[in-house]
Amino acid sequence: MKVFIADDSEVVCQRLVDILSEVPRIEIVGQAGDVAEAIRSIQELHPDAVVLDVRMAGGSGIDVLKSIKKSEPTPVAIMLTNYPYAQYRKRCIDEGADFFFDKSSEFEKVAEVIGQLAEDSHN
Repeated sequence: MKVFIADDSEVVCQRLVDILSEVPRIEIVGQAGDVAEAIRSIQELHPDAVVLDVRMAGGSGIDVLKSIKKSEPTPVAIMLTNYPYAQYRKRCIDEGADFFFDKSSEFEKVAEVIGQLAEDSHN
């Protein structure tokens, strides 16, 4: 399963790469730190899943989410944010996010979800 990470924090990106590299059948195909780069790269790489931060340079992960949900095939979108407020959660879900996690308390859930998706797609 191909995974793309879009987050403006290098620390967060590296932590995600570290935890996802331990998940079987996962390949990190790219990373981006800003909205324009994320949209462009996702369109080129066609990942199966995308991990998006809500607040990013050049806009918002919600902008990326809206863009990728218009493309085919549509990747699974996992929002991972330090801003887990109800209004962000609702907006992300309304725009097509498949999952919405709080960085401070649910970081490891990203690996669990992607691992399950990879397992399901393998069977």
